[in-house]
Amino acid sequence: MAKLSPRDIKRKINGIKNTRRITSAMKMVSAAKLRKAQNLLYATRPYSEKLYELISDLSIYIDRESHPLLAKREVKNVDLIVITADRGLAGAFNSNVLKTAWREIQNLQSQGKTVNLILIGRKGVNFFKNKGLNIVASYEDIYRNQMNLSFTSMLGGIVSSRFIEEKTDAIYLINNELITSSTYETKIRELLPLEPKASSPKKYDEMSIYNIEPSKEEVLDSLLQRYINFQLYRALVESSAAEHSARMIAMDNATKNAGEAIRKWTIIFNKARQEAITTELIDIINAAEAIK
Repeated sequence: MAKLSPRDIKRKINGIKNTRRITSAMKMVSAAKLRKAQNLLYATRPYSEKLYELISDLSIYIDRESHPLLAKREVKNVDLIVITADRGLAGAFNSNVLKTAWREIQNLQSQGKTVNLILIGRKGVNFFKNKGLNIVASYEDIYRNQMNLSFTSMLGGIVSSRFIEEKTDAIYLINNELITSSTYETKIRELLPLEPKASSPKKYDEMSIYNIEPSKEEVLDSLLQRYINFQLYRALVESSAAEHSARMIAMDNATKNAGEAIRKWTIIFNKARQEAITTELIDIINAAEAIK
């Protein structure tokens, strides 16, 4: 490596300072977006959990095999809904989801199962487009304008139809979920067939005093579709919040690393400048001695 002059080192330090200003600004933007995403997420979770609880209570009244969204059958075809981000600069956020999805795909294929993909997020689309897998649908730029119940209702209709028409026997969601404001975790959740939790005898007795209209089957059918749609919406909200958290942490680390680099190069600059001054002094002294 060629020895840099003090001027080159100074230019390098200024470049790192500019980068630090950018990463610091991106950190603050991500922190602001994270607060908004957390508020939406904390409002979404209780509804999702209560909806699941209600479905579990109602499902004890009917034969699960009689409802197409509850029916369990031999798993030959599996749909994976993989949710990533559209952008990078978020540390291992996208790679964690993609590694988990790829590992799950290889595991399912080793068992002789056919894997189909529904991809949300540009990073996932770009990763899987040349892998030779069947991509049922792919969506990009969802988080900007389409992260709403209209989109998830459309997607939920596709997912439900594929399961009812037996094009797939199981559907899983793979996405990142926010744990705390600074941590997230990659999750694999079974979306269909739905596995209602067993209700306690007390709750069964309490529910039995109610009349359900128009019928238990119709109410459950409506709730199941609503549940699927909302689970997809919650997964997008979870992924969005986790993305902002990951980017905030990544930009914070980048800002700190830039500060360390500036300190390191400042020391190198001071040494180079001192060497230059010493060399000039030696030249002056030698010239003066030569004149004598």
